[in-house]
Amino acid sequence: MNIFVSNINYATKEYELHDLFAEFGDVSSAKIVTDRETGRSRGFGFVEMGDDEGKQAIESLNQKEFNGKTLNVSEAKPREEKPRRSFDNNRSGGYGNNNNRGGGYGNNRGGGGNRW
Repeated sequence: MNIFVSNINYATKEYELHDLFAEFGDVSSAKIVTDRETGRSRGFGFVEMGDDEGKQAIESLNQKEFNGKTLNVSEAKPREEKPRRSFDNNRSGGYGNNNNRGGGYGNNRGGGGNRW
């Protein structure tokens, strides 16, 4: 079972999260999500463990104070697939596309025109 944990104190380490959930059974992994650029905690994470132990951990740890903050613990929902952004109708500038609304070259509506 994948468990979502939020409102984690920024100073909490992954081993502390692991140890907290290990009281309820074998923990496969405990991961605190960090910011890509700064490496700082984003205040949430995920714990993986067996279904029965996971349900017990959720019931026991949800709304429990840990490292000075009240945890929110729930079963993680599958990540929704976001539609990929298409660059076919570029509206900010560029070359050629007739739907182009910014500056650029080609037959567009926003400044320029053929410059040769």
